[in-house]
Amino acid sequence: MTTYPPYEQGYFPVSDGHQLYYERYGNPSGLPVLFVHGGPGAGFAEADKGFFDPAIFNVLLFDQRGAGRSQPFASLADNTTPKLVADITKLLDHFHLSQLLLFGGSWGSTLALAYAIQHPERVSAMLLRGIFLASSEAIDHFIGGGVAQFFPEVWERFISHVPEPERDDVVGYYLRQMQSDNESTRERYTYEWAFYEISLVKLEVTPTDVEQLLTQFSYRSMSPLEAHYTYHQCFMADNFILQHAAELAHLPISIVHGRYDAICLPKHAYQLHQRLPNSQLHFVCAGHSSTEPAIKAKLIVELARLGG
Repeated sequence: MTTYPPYEQGYFPVSDGHQLYYERYGNPSGLPVLFVHGGPGAGFAEADKGFFDPAIFNVLLFDQRGAGRSQPFASLADNTTPKLVADITKLLDHFHLSQLLLFGGSWGSTLALAYAIQHPERVSAMLLRGIFLASSEAIDHFIGGGVAQFFPEVWERFISHVPEPERDDVVGYYLRQMQSDNESTRERYTYEWAFYEISLVKLEVTPTDVEQLLTQFSYRSMSPLEAHYTYHQCFMADNFILQHAAELAHLPISIVHGRYDAICLPKHAYQLHQRLPNSQLHFVCAGHSSTEPAIKAKLIVELARLGG
C-alpha cells in the first residue's frame, strides 16, 4: 500500500473529554483543504491522501469524535452533529485556517454541508461525493429496507440477525446489541452492520471482497457510531440541508455521485444541485465508494479545477 507521510500529526483536545487524531499532509504553504471522512465513525484512511497533489494542497485530515484513532475509541458520549461542527471550528482556529476547501464524501458530505451552512465564511469551495442528506428518506433507504430493491440478499442477511418482533426498530436493535455487556454479541453485531454497508459500496463486490475490506478500516468504531447517528436522525431536523442550501448559493461546489450508488440515492445529489446555482453535478458510472475508478478520476479532476 502506498503511504503518504504527514508533515505533522497528533491529538487535539476538544470538549467533553474527546481528543481528535489529526494529520497534516502536503505543502504547508499550499491551498488549505479539510478532508471530512465518512461513516460516521469510519475515520480517514491512508489512501484518502492520494487524491491530493502534495505540491499544491495543504490538507488537514482528522478522525471525528470516537472514530478511527480518536479517543475515547468508539465513544457515543457527547457525540452529535452540533458537537462535530464545533470541533471543526476549533481545529481550524487552532491551525489558523481562516478559509479553506471542504472535501467530503458520504457522511463526510453531510457534515461538510452542515458545517458550511453554519459557517459559510470559513469555506472557499466544496468538493462533495456520494451525497447523503441525512433526511428521513435517505436514512430509510440506507437502513430501513430501501436497498432491498437492489441488494435483496444483502438486506436479508442484515435483518436475519434481528428477531421478528424487533424488526420495526432494526437500527435500535443493532445499537443495543453493539452496546451489550457480552463481548461476542458486541463483535457479532458490529461486524454484521459493517458487512452490510461494505457489501453495497461498489458496483461489484463479493463476500470475500467484503471480508478483505473489513480488515482495512476501523469498523468497530464505524458501526456503533453509524447506528447511533442514524437512530437519532443524524441529530438534524428533517431536510435541514435542502432547506438551508441557499446559505451556500455563492460557493463554487462540485458534486460527484455514482449513477448506481445503492447507499446514497442519486436523486438526492440532483435535488441538492438544483438548490445550488453555483454548483456542478457529475454523475459517473460507479457505485458509492471513492475508490471506484470513475469516482476517483472525477474527484481528482474536480479537485484540480477547484484548486486551480
